This record gives sequence, structure tokens and C-alpha cells, in this order.
Amino acid sequence: MGTDTTRDTTHRMDLLRFATAGSVDDGKSTLIGRLLLDSKAIFEDQLEAVEATSQSKGYDYTDLALLTDGLRSEREQGITIDVAYRYFATPNRKFIIADTPGHVQYTRNMVTGASTADLGLVLVDARQGLTEQSRRHAVILSLLRVPHLVLAVNKMDLVDYDQKVYDEIYREFTQFATKLNVPDLEVIPISALSGDNVVNRSENMPWYSGPTLMHHLEHVHVASDRDLIDARFPVQYVIRPKSDEYHDYRGYAGQVAGGVLKPGDEVVVLPSGMTSKISKIDLFDQDIAEAFPPMSVTVHLEDDVDVSRGDMIARVRNAPTPTQDIDAMICWMTTAPLLPRQKLAIKHTTRTGRALVKYIQYRLDVNTLHRDQETKELGVNEIGRVTLRTTVPLLVDPYSKNRTTGSFILIDEATGITVGAGMING
Repeated sequence: MGTDTTRDTTHRMDLLRFATAGSVDDGKSTLIGRLLLDSKAIFEDQLEAVEATSQSKGYDYTDLALLTDGLRSEREQGITIDVAYRYFATPNRKFIIADTPGHVQYTRNMVTGASTADLGLVLVDARQGLTEQSRRHAVILSLLRVPHLVLAVNKMDLVDYDQKVYDEIYREFTQFATKLNVPDLEVIPISALSGDNVVNRSENMPWYSGPTLMHHLEHVHVASDRDLIDARFPVQYVIRPKSDEYHDYRGYAGQVAGGVLKPGDEVVVLPSGMTSKISKIDLFDQDIAEAFPPMSVTVHLEDDVDVSRGDMIARVRNAPTPTQDIDAMICWMTTAPLLPRQKLAIKHTTRTGRALVKYIQYRLDVNTLHRDQETKELGVNEIGRVTLRTTVPLLVDPYSKNRTTGSFILIDEATGITVGAGMING
């Protein structure tokens, strides 16, 4: 029983979420189309339809962007597309692509798409080199602590596969990245249109000895990016069936946000401070020996302590300190500006409360990293450092340590709309 479950959880872990960012004509749609085609993730009839459409438009090549641009007509009608998610798999790994719009007015969409990503893929056009936009994308991915970053230097075919062009972009970007928090950076020269170094190694660039994009996506190590030391289990539901069969059943369901939980562990329930031990952990009606992020499980405790939604189960000697004073970087997502003394609803893991904006420390220029300390407000798509006071104690960690317990959203109480996303400073 246990071995099956273990195999299932490791299989589930083998998933890479990556966010793509690039300007309109950097070839993002073509690149995603090329990944799907060369990794055999699309069907013959889809390819035939794309080839027929390409011919009807008079192209002398197959326009792979057509595979992923089904949404373009909606864009042309002015309907806002937030983030388009695409799924595909190879024998080695499953993938979820968050395809985010690149313009500055879509910063909030990029923050949404990249917030759960393991890897950020920034596309640049080899002819243009690094633009303000590609720098901004890298800054946002760095702020969101996306642990792996790939700079794909696209359209190498249009610069005759010139190593000097690649070397110059490589030098400029790695120099810029030293100002950011980028633990793992790979710079790959590609041609999405011709397929060079996307899935198959390019014969046109013998000077490049690094991995192809697909090889890197399949083999980049992401399991250790999660915090497996600090046990954090925000309680989402208390499960207490009202049936004779499960008369004494009392379980706490949620998603493991950090650490490894095992039966026998001494734990504390916060904010009450009551202690107990884990008696067992369920996953789909099976008892399991351990639970780790991002598994959704049901935890049972030996003692009948008072636990409710919004509480957090942690280790006795390694628990977050409840706090009502929050210092965070916030991406503001709505047209009405964020102002000091404003009151908003706050949602942190499974806990909700209200927050008062005490003051705005500075607005960050995501192009230059300049801190504007004179600012009186944060406008839509702007990012700044803010101090909040909450009505309920929140069980937080720094975002740099745990992206789940270190983040929150702000909600307009009148409309119920999410107006801000926050990352807690350590």
C-alpha cells in the first residue's frame, strides 16, 4: 500500500511549471508551438491544419504560432486575456506553461503567471538584444523568487547564427543579473522558427556546447527548491463526517506549504499554541508515511485540540511567529491607486482578515531598480514596498524562505476583486 503511494507522490512531483515572458514579436508563440511539435505533443491533424493555414496565407514555412494563437482573435476584440495556461508532457516530465503578456500594462498578469513558476523563460530577439522590457521581465521573475531563469536568445537564424551577437547579449544580461536574485541562470541561443536548439541540437551553432532548451526544461532540478525544513500546514477544512462508520474521524485537510510531516511528529497548532502529535496522514483514503510540498493531505492529531480553518500546524520548535505588522513588496493590480490609510481585506494561506495600509515606503522602478521614496501612492501595475497592520495575527515566513507562507493577496471588500499581490520581506 505504502509503496504505491510513494511512487504516486514522486510521480506527481515531476512537474515543471514555467512562465514565458517576451515582447510581442520575440517569437513566443512560435517557440511554444515548436516545443509542442518537436516533443510530439500535438496531433498530426493539428499540424496538417496549421500547414494548410500557412499555405493559404502564402507563407513558405509552417507558422507554428498558429498552434498557440487561437486567442489572438479575442485579443483583437479587446477582451483582456489574463494568463494562458498550456499543458504538455514528455516521457521525462509534465509541463504547465503560463504564457504571460509582455507589455508594461500587463505586469499584474505576469506576476500572476510567474508566482507559482519553478522557472522563468525570457525571450529576446537576437537582432534587438536586451530591451527595457526584457530587463523588466527578469526583475519581476527575480522579485517573485522564481528559482531558475532561462534567457532564450531567439531568431539566431536572422543574424546568421553569429556567436558574437550571442556573446554580447550573454555578457550584458549576466552583468545585469548580478543586481538581481537569480540563483540559476542559463542563456540558450535558439531559432524557434527553424527549431535550432529548441528540442533538437543545432548544427548551425557548433560553437554552443550547452543544453538545448528542452533538455534543460526536462532536467532542471526543482524538487529541492521547496522549503523541506520548516514544516507548515495551513488548515483548509476540518473533516468530521456525521456518520456511524466514521464516528470518531476528525481530520484536518490542506496543502503542505513547507517541510516534511510524519506520523509521530510533535506539532503546535497556531495561533492557539496547543500542542499534540500527528497520529496519521491520509492521501486518498490511504495512510502515508510522510507528506511534503505541494501534496494535499489530511492530517490527524492524537489529541482532540481545537483546530479550525485558517489555523496552521507547525513543528513545536520551528514555528512561525504570529504577527500583525507586515512589511511587503506589493504589485498593485487595479486602476484606483493604493493609498496610505486605505483598508482592504487580506488573504494569507487559508486565513483571512482586514489590513490597514500604514504607509508606502517606496515605489520600485522595475526597469532601473530605482526606489522612489517620495511616492504618495501605487498605481496600477506598479510595485512598491508597503507596511500593513492586520486585524488578525498572520503566521508568516519571509517570501525568500517560503513562497506560500510568504505571500498574500489584498481584496477590495466592496467588490470582492483581488487588487494586490504581496511578498513578505524577511
